[in-house]
Amino acid sequence: MLDEIAEMPVELQPKLLRVLQERSYRKIGSEKTYAVDFRLICSTNRPPADAIRDGLLRDDLFYRISTITIHVPPLRERSEDIQLLTEHFLHMYAQKYERTINGVSQAAYQKLFAHHGLATCVNFKMLSSALCCWQRHKIEPIDLPFDNGTVPEGSSTAGGWDVPPNMTLEDIERLVIERTLQRTGGNKQAAANLLGIYRPRLYSKIRKYNIDVGSLVSA
Repeated sequence: MLDEIAEMPVELQPKLLRVLQERSYRKIGSEKTYAVDFRLICSTNRPPADAIRDGLLRDDLFYRISTITIHVPPLRERSEDIQLLTEHFLHMYAQKYERTINGVSQAAYQKLFAHHGLATCVNFKMLSSALCCWQRHKIEPIDLPFDNGTVPEGSSTAGGWDVPPNMTLEDIERLVIERTLQRTGGNKQAAANLLGIYRPRLYSKIRKYNIDVGSLVSA
């Protein structure tokens, strides 16, 4: 597994390419050739086409490693995964710190979902920190390191309104989209920019929740 292949120094890339082509290598200072048999998995946060254009990634190396390409959208474009990922890492940290955990409260999930920084990268170290000093059996909003429950500047949900209680994650997501569309006067591209997602993704969400954009603007 090679992480961030586009960040590999350009002078090392021909050596990797040679190993992939010849299925063999030589140790430094040795004249003996060793055969290799492996499967290579690479990842990158940089679009390969941009890396090739900028001279950071050799096109012949990319051709060799891109036999099967899997695109994983950023978490901000698949917010439905936030709860699943949170529960996974919460369980992992619970075992690590030997805690009895019943999960995350609905109010805490609402706070997590509204926090743009978490929706972008899901800072699970935050959950780890909460568990270290946790005295309850469920994570509550007070355990989360956001200032007094406010949404950071630049968040798609900023704007002086609160998420109503007892809502599911899908309810919250729909609410966020509707309020953002209201803020932009129905401008979908501007709303997508505020939400940090691509416009086709926003269209998909609008269809999923059957959102009437016209009624939002006229309301």
